[in-house]
Amino acid sequence: MGVKIARAMGAQVSVLSQSRKKQADAERLGAHEFHATGEEGAFEKLAQSFDLVLNTVSAPMDWNALLGTLRRDGTMVMVGASPEPVPVATFALIMKRRRLVGSLIGGIAETQEMLDFCGKHGLGADVERIPMDRINDAYERMLKGDVRYRFVIDSSTIR
Repeated sequence: MGVKIARAMGAQVSVLSQSRKKQADAERLGAHEFHATGEEGAFEKLAQSFDLVLNTVSAPMDWNALLGTLRRDGTMVMVGASPEPVPVATFALIMKRRRLVGSLIGGIAETQEMLDFCGKHGLGADVERIPMDRINDAYERMLKGDVRYRFVIDSSTIR
C-alpha cells in the first residue's frame, strides 16, 4: 500500500528488497525503480539517494547501510518491528541531520483521511481470499513467507 499511496501522491517511488524476487510486484504496484540490496555495491550506488524511506522490514538488517541511503535531512519511518534491538551508529544520523522515526497507526481522523484518499484514487490492498477450512494452510504459508500480501478469510465459508 505504501508504494501505491506514494505513487498516487506524485512521489518518485523506489522499492528496495534483498533480492529480485519482488521486482515484478514492485513494478505492478507502481514503483518507478527497483533495487536489490543484496547485490554487490547496491548500498554504495544508493548512497544519499532518498528523502524518505518507509521501512517495512521486520527482520534483522544493516540499519546503518539503509540510513546511508538518506539524503541530508532525510527521514526513515519505521513501520516494521525488528525482533532485535536496532543498532544505529549515531554519526549515521548526526552528520547528515537524518531522522529515524516510528509510526504504528494514526487515529480515527488520519485513518479516515487515508481511506478517503485511497477511495478517490481507486487504491486497495492486494489480498488472497481463502475459505475458512484452509486457515491452517494459510498459517503455514505465512510462516514460510509465501503470502502476497494479506490473507482474507471469506466469511461466507464460516459454518
